[in-house]
Amino acid sequence: MKLYLISLGAGLLVGLVYSLLGVRSPAPPIVALVGLAGILLGEQLLPLAKRLGNRPALAEFVRGDCAKHVLGSVHSNAERDA
Repeated sequence: MKLYLISLGAGLLVGLVYSLLGVRSPAPPIVALVGLAGILLGEQLLPLAKRLGNRPALAEFVRGDCAKHVLGSVHSNAERDA
């Protein structure tokens, strides 16, 4: 969670600098976020299609590799330090 807060803080700082300089962000925020989500999901389509015939392997892929890649790994500090 700390990593997400640091990322949000960095984004806010960059936004403030852009505002002070009087420039606009390089991409429309919503369009950029939708595009990034599409990239993350699109990367998983081929491996997902390869596993469609094998249901247990498909379920394991979606819960494991795919979810970790698309959503990132979120660990508590106790889990990370262990």
